[in-house]
Order: sequence, then structure tokens, then C-alpha cells
Amino acid sequence: MSFPRYPKYKPSGVEWLGEVPEHWILKPIWTHFRRIKRVGYGDEQLLSVYRDYGVIPKSSRDDNFNNASDDLSVYQLVIPGDLAINKMKAWQGSVAISEHRGIVSPAYFVFEALHSANGRYLHYLMRSLRYVTGYLSVSKGIRINQWDLEPQLHSRMPLIIPPITEQLAIATFLDRETSKIDALVAEQQRLIELLKEKRQAVISHAVTKGLNPNAPMKPSGVEWLGDVPEHWGVVSLKYLVAVPIIDGPHESPSKLVQGVPFVSAEAVANGNIDFGKIWGFISTEDHMRYSRRYKPRRGDILMVKLGATTGATAIVETDDDFSIWVPLAAIRLRPGVNPQFVLNILRSNNMRVGYELNWTYGTQQTLGLKTIENLAIPVPPPEECDEIVSHLESTLPRFYSLTADAEQAISLLQERRTALISAAVSGKIDVREEINAETIS
Repeated sequence: MSFPRYPKYKPSGVEWLGEVPEHWILKPIWTHFRRIKRVGYGDEQLLSVYRDYGVIPKSSRDDNFNNASDDLSVYQLVIPGDLAINKMKAWQGSVAISEHRGIVSPAYFVFEALHSANGRYLHYLMRSLRYVTGYLSVSKGIRINQWDLEPQLHSRMPLIIPPITEQLAIATFLDRETSKIDALVAEQQRLIELLKEKRQAVISHAVTKGLNPNAPMKPSGVEWLGDVPEHWGVVSLKYLVAVPIIDGPHESPSKLVQGVPFVSAEAVANGNIDFGKIWGFISTEDHMRYSRRYKPRRGDILMVKLGATTGATAIVETDDDFSIWVPLAAIRLRPGVNPQFVLNILRSNNMRVGYELNWTYGTQQTLGLKTIENLAIPVPPPEECDEIVSHLESTLPRFYSLTADAEQAISLLQERRTALISAAVSGKIDVREEINAETIS
């Protein structure tokens, strides 16, 4: 769908804004918002500013691992209509007009409204891609991940102010169109979850029940494995390894911009090592020192043994040098044991239940080396292992392909959403005709 442009434009005088409709005006942020610090409201709900969601209750998300201070009296009260900014992440888009009442970190900037403009329009405007670019230009610091918004420069940033009827039209249009896009994104996310569930079910059935639906079954003697084919064995993992399971180094070396890759938990997922998500690089000297303890070898299995992704596994498929860090345990199997079969066992839903029943808690969930060694592993005859691995190698790529298609669709939809918001709030498209005047309250 294409939209018309406004008849006439004028220079905004700001590089990152470009031209704006001729009849729109620009006013500095300080004319619409005033910084305020209300404290002493420790009983209010905790709020967070998210790049993707705006200001929302912290309890509504399960992916915010930042712990609140014990003393909430120093947290700042936010009321509906306030502008809340995570000053260290403004340049990433963590800026929003709040629709909630609650408290936010003392490190945030909170501004009360002085304006009579439409709050939804300002919300879209100040979170648009053009404004994120503007926040980047007024954020300073030693390293980009620690940049802070400069308050005085921020207060002088211009707000694009259309007539109030156009603000209402733009906000109404964006509410409608972003809701449509969000619904399509949610459908693709549900599809990804269904594909993941189906993929895991295929893996779990193949490695615990085999490929012959008529095979006689027997109790495995292990709660989370259930019945297994009668002719299969069940042994502890420690009887399948060539050497005792190895722990990663317990010290963090200096991180370099180049050198030998240093792999940690974030790089281990879906059975593979994503070298695009490595912890960093280390010197050849550090790598040689760590190699005395453990040098990765093709066919080794790495397992995350603590943290949010405990139990995630990957197989080493390279002969290139790299080192591993403490969150990982390395499993080297005996000759004759099919590593791909064991990898899929360790990735199965059954083993996930086993992990959850056996991990311990300190500051985070943990699988100890002894626990990993004693994990019960079903063992088919070697030729049947090979058949199961071949079956999975021919079946699973379809799930990965469909998942990749869904992820690509989400990426394109999110790009469309971002572009549409930016174009509408900056006047690059005229949406007035899209919104019937009678529908604007």
C-alpha cells in the first residue's frame, strides 16, 4: 500500500529529521516536558522501559533479569502521560510515554507533561527511528554500550508538532496499522513455537522409542525416559565417554578483538556452535594454557551447565582452534559411540525433564559434572543408532527451513512497522485521508 505525500515541505534545520510538512511546527522538548523526580513510592508496581514495548510492568515479562534494589523508596514515580527514558539505552529506543502508574529505576530520566498534544502521537514520534538517531547524536561516553543521554542536549531536541487533528489522525492510523502488523508477527511467532514443539517431539520419539512402531517395549527404569524398545540398553553417560567429562576454565582471560575464539553459553543452541555469538577472542598464549586442560575436537559435545540455557548442547563440527569457558562442560565419547545420536538424546524433551529434576539452585540453576555423568542414556544397537541419526538428518532440515522462513517474515514485518511509524510521524506520508474524521474522538 502506498500513501500520498503532503503538498509542500520545508527544511527542518535538523540533519536527522530532514524535511517536514510546511504547516507543521518544531518546538524543543523542554516546551512539552519537564524533568521531575518523585521518590518515596516504594509500594508502587515496578515498571521498565523496553525498546520494543515501551513502558510496561516489569512483572509482565519473564526476560528481564535485572534485580531491583532492596530500597525502592529511591525509585521514581511515573504516572500516565509521563515521558520515561532509560538514559543508557535511549540510543537503542528505550524511550516511551507511559500509560501506567508505577516506579522506575533511579537511573532513568522521568519527565512530566506540560503540553496539550496527543500523547499517542508523541509516543510514536519519540520512539521513531529518526528520533533514535537523534538520541544517538546526543549520547556520550567512553564506550557505546555505556553511553548516557546528555540531558541539556536532549531537552533542545526538536519535536515535530502537526495540528492537533493531524496528531489524532496519525495516532489513530498507527494504532490501527501497527495492531495489524503485530497480529501477523504473533501468528509467525506461534508458528515458530509449534515448529519447535513438533521438532522436539520428532527428536524425542526417535531417540527414546526408535523408528519401528511395532517394537516390543520395556520400562527404562528412569522416570523421564519412560518405556524404551525391549532390545535397547540404558546406561549412565559416564559409561559412554572416553575421558571424564571436562569442565571449562574457571577464569576469564582478557578479551581481544581478534585471536582465538572463546566460546561461552550464548553460542550454544540447537545442536550447533554459533561462532557469531562467541564471548570474544583470546591470545594464543591463553589458548595454549587452556588447551592443557581441554582442547576441543570434532565430535565433542558441549553442554551449558549453568544459567538460563542450562542443558543446551552443541556438537563440535570444526577442526579450527577455539577454547571454552566455565559455563560449558565438554563430553568426549568413546570410539564407536555415535555422537550425533547422543547429541539428539541430550536435546530431547525427555532429557530436559531430567535436567530440571536434577539441577540445583544457587544464584542460578546448575548441572554439576557428577549429575551430567549420571544422566541415563538409552542405547540402541550401533546400526539402529545410525538409522535414527540418518532419519533425523533427513527430517529436521524441513523444520529449520520453515522456522527460518517465519523468522524472515517477522523481520520484514518489523521493518515495515518501523518504516511506517517513521514516515507517518515525520510527515513523509499523508495519512489524513486514511482516517475518517468521524472516527477521531
